[in-house]
Amino acid sequence: MPRNKHKRKASVHSKSKTVKSAKLSGLSALNPKIFVLLGLLFVVLGGYLLVFKSHGGAMPGFAMLSILIGVVTAIFASFSIPKKKTD
Repeated sequence: MPRNKHKRKASVHSKSKTVKSAKLSGLSALNPKIFVLLGLLFVVLGGYLLVFKSHGGAMPGFAMLSILIGVVTAIFASFSIPKKKTD
């Protein structure tokens, strides 16, 4: 008989196969709709700067940076919005 023979114990509690969504902590998780609107505001501001105020210098770069920050903020905040269950 082998020395290292171990028997498996039966599990008392069955493990759930569904993954529960983790609670996000942070400012964007507390008010996600506000951050979605803030992201869209950055996108609109960047578009306005790109179309009307891009005379030269750093303004096109600032406009593109504003658009990028707005898109990332809106996408990140939209993941934090709680989903409604349709049962």
